[in-house]
Amino acid sequence: MTAESGWGGSTPSVLRMILGRQLEDLRVRAGLTYAEAGAAIGVSHSTIRRLEAAKVARLRLPDVEKLLQVYGVTDQREIDTFLKSVREANKRNWWHTYRDVMPDWFTAYLSLEQAAAQIRAYEAQFVHGLLQTEQYARALLSAGNPHAATEATERRVALRMQRQELLHRKDPPRVWVVMDETVLRWPVGGPPVMRAQIDHLIAVNQLPHVTLQIMPFRNGPHPAMRAGAFHIFRFSASELPDIVYLNGLVGAVYLDKREDVVVYREALDRLGAQSTPARKTEALLGAIRKEL
Repeated sequence: MTAESGWGGSTPSVLRMILGRQLEDLRVRAGLTYAEAGAAIGVSHSTIRRLEAAKVARLRLPDVEKLLQVYGVTDQREIDTFLKSVREANKRNWWHTYRDVMPDWFTAYLSLEQAAAQIRAYEAQFVHGLLQTEQYARALLSAGNPHAATEATERRVALRMQRQELLHRKDPPRVWVVMDETVLRWPVGGPPVMRAQIDHLIAVNQLPHVTLQIMPFRNGPHPAMRAGAFHIFRFSASELPDIVYLNGLVGAVYLDKREDVVVYREALDRLGAQSTPARKTEALLGAIRKEL
């Protein structure tokens, strides 16, 4: 999937993506085309395509139930379980309350982040959003949105802080972030804010599911120097491939084609090998802190 400014006008939840792929698998097993499946329940072939690709705003229970029957699912318990998942997929997520201060395409990112079993990232300029202090986030968001009202900025900061709760939940994702040394040299908010941010990174790095590495200036050119920041999400659900996220000023791109994902995964692997070993991250962070 490749999408800029959202998924064609609708923002899929990860669960809706999983259900769409499950319906696609059932249709293929039943030997039906998009047109045949659509005709069986009275909708167009394009509706079936959009449903399977999670490009619909909501999954209609009657349509899904009819499709399950058309695809040969006869066990009522299996049908009920599937429909229960549909109801869950149609629910609004907690970040819906922040829709007034974030672009539509970012809701897709939040869905991926909250559902991922592993989050890997390369950060070229900023501390990863999951690792920022409140003061750092406020300074960064204020600089990035200089004309925003104070209330809007504070709501964006609150959203960023709430995102970080996933690091402390019962089943947190594995987070591995490689940061360019530039990230730690940019004076975001001034020296006091940066010192507090580095202290926070040192503390977070002690969490068993978090790994931080620094790409020092002295190590020279590296595999991601032309790419800029990017994130890779991996999920426990077998229906979902790894997904690469790239963002810009006015939109985002999400890649899930294997040949695309492999390029970014290999770049991140090389970055990890070329960066300071994780066991030395705390010492390097401490040394940079002393210079501030």
